[in-house]
Amino acid sequence: MILIAVVFAVLQLANPVSRDTPDTKNYLSYALDLRGESKQRAAALTIDYVCAGKASVARRNQAVDVVRFHRASPTRRVVAECRREQWRGVSARLAAGRTAGHIVPFTPPRFMRIFEVRPGYPVFLVPFVTLLGVTWGLWASAVVVTVAGGVLVFLLLRTLRASTGAALTGQVLYYVLPCGTTAMRPMTEGLMMAVTLAALWGCALVLEGRARAGTWLVGGCLAVLFTVKHSQALFLGLCLGAACAVLLARRRRWDGPLRTLGAVAGCGVAATVLLAGALHYPSQSESVQDLLTGHYARPDRVHPWPEFLHLEAAFWIEWIRRQLWEPLFLASVVAAGWGALRRHRAFAVFLIAAAGTGVLNQAAHPDITVWGGRLIVLLWLLPAVGLPLLLDTVVRPGSRALGGLVPGPSRGESEVAR
Repeated sequence: MILIAVVFAVLQLANPVSRDTPDTKNYLSYALDLRGESKQRAAALTIDYVCAGKASVARRNQAVDVVRFHRASPTRRVVAECRREQWRGVSARLAAGRTAGHIVPFTPPRFMRIFEVRPGYPVFLVPFVTLLGVTWGLWASAVVVTVAGGVLVFLLLRTLRASTGAALTGQVLYYVLPCGTTAMRPMTEGLMMAVTLAALWGCALVLEGRARAGTWLVGGCLAVLFTVKHSQALFLGLCLGAACAVLLARRRRWDGPLRTLGAVAGCGVAATVLLAGALHYPSQSESVQDLLTGHYARPDRVHPWPEFLHLEAAFWIEWIRRQLWEPLFLASVVAAGWGALRRHRAFAVFLIAAAGTGVLNQAAHPDITVWGGRLIVLLWLLPAVGLPLLLDTVVRPGSRALGGLVPGPSRGESEVAR
């Protein structure tokens, strides 16, 4: 497990820059503000990082361009143009007194507010950018959170008593599938996936008889997710609570560890809604307006919800068409779901529920252009965990499927479905 993690980290040295997305500026400047930098200094460091990434991409693209590969490096030109473009808006906003909050005013205030209420990821970044600087700090933080996700997959599968080979396969799959690629980008998705996997590990512990530790772990993960992205805490709490309800209904007994776990998930949902309201976090209506107005670049829509539903339907039609054109994603999800259900039906319900938060997240933002499917990336957790379970069932055909709905008082007393 450690060797695989080290190899993955070393391979990431091939690309320490140019992984940023438009959201990275907000998170990085937030972290720099928490570190004590002035808005001007935070803006300078953030813009330098973004422009260095753009220059790196331009230089690599030109090096393999069949027409322009012999020309001089475009690095200086790209950096200069990027800095002019970035500073143009920031300087004007800072001069106008837009210094409130933690984030450098790269965007309109309403859009900035969406990131102001996500302190978890910037807090996570602070020690890295403080000790290693911006470029290597962001790289190291991404490596740490991605490696942690793979290790959590390994621990999760071993908790379910999958073979060591299957657990290592799950770790590798997490790194090589889009979940690993997305986690390496400096934005919240990597931390969200790691915390979601930790919550799934808690569910596995409950099913394996370690109810107290598992329940506390799930509750802690929901609390952490609230600081990282409160909508994800809401979705995960709802889905895990629904999974508990399904398992309890099938068992026809509304007591035991699953009821406690369901209560914790329900309390997480209630706490998320109440705290978000008390702290005046952006509402669903604000999120819809952000989507339909291009991050508030246009006037608010008078009737946003009918337009949103129309866009929602069109999005999923186009999304399915593209998936059928390149069906690897759908095939992986179906195979992983089947494998999880064959190997451990009770846990499969939790796995499908947690992965389903990716679908909910995408449905809340039906934008087909957002960075290669990062909004739905949590659905890739299903192949990362489910395919090794399928592999274990095939390689070890003599092993019995674990279908216990509720654990007994110890690890060895889970009910057997077959």
